[in-house]
Amino acid sequence: MTATAPTYPSVAPIAPPALLLDGITKTYRSKAGAVDALRGVTYHFARGSFTAVMGPSGSGKSTLLQCAAGLDQPTAGNVVLNGVPLRGLNEVQLTKLRRSEMGFVFQAYNLLPSLSVYDNVALPVRLTGRRPARNDVLRVLDQVGLDGKAKRRPAELSGGQQQRVAIARALITQPSVFFADEPTGALDSGTSRQVLRLLREATDRAGQTVVMVTHDPASAAYADRVLFLSDGLLAGHLNHATPPQIAAAMNELQR
Repeated sequence: MTATAPTYPSVAPIAPPALLLDGITKTYRSKAGAVDALRGVTYHFARGSFTAVMGPSGSGKSTLLQCAAGLDQPTAGNVVLNGVPLRGLNEVQLTKLRRSEMGFVFQAYNLLPSLSVYDNVALPVRLTGRRPARNDVLRVLDQVGLDGKAKRRPAELSGGQQQRVAIARALITQPSVFFADEPTGALDSGTSRQVLRLLREATDRAGQTVVMVTHDPASAAYADRVLFLSDGLLAGHLNHATPPQIAAAMNELQR
């Protein structure tokens, strides 16, 4: 009798995470000696997730963000963005990847004062060598609540409006991963909530992956998960936490 080969159900391939940190170490050297800002951090950021990164001063939060975004190179380990390892890419390749796959919002808005709101938002598309579609620019401005402000200069806007221009500029290329470093640090509480809702919508509506460094428990509560760092190491996480829960976890870290 001829044996029949067993059959197995087909299994769909597992998509890689939007962002993978694989054993990331970052060592800074100075006259005083070597300082490890990150010590072997491994973590994956799922597609369509919103993660807040918190920790005491000097814990490695901003270093983690800089390495994850390819703005700084880790001393050891690798960063993998949508399955593409960043280690080994030259600066031209990194720049192209950042322009096509990443969006950035920082506490400093980094808008060009001589350009209109429209041209500030359109700039990332122009830098890729493409001509921005006017409807796309106006759509993203409307999305962040700046309809009718396209012809204004940054100096004619409030701080909160300027930050929303920065978010629109980051959204225009439809990046898969969105990095935010203390994006509400210079804003009042009401404007901060507006900005955080925009980041929340980037995940909920567009399926983008948001990684945000913050020191504020109320801001971190907008995230799906809060990741805690201490002395360059992962120190735990909370899922769908409230501001008091996050504040309590931070107090525990600082003891």
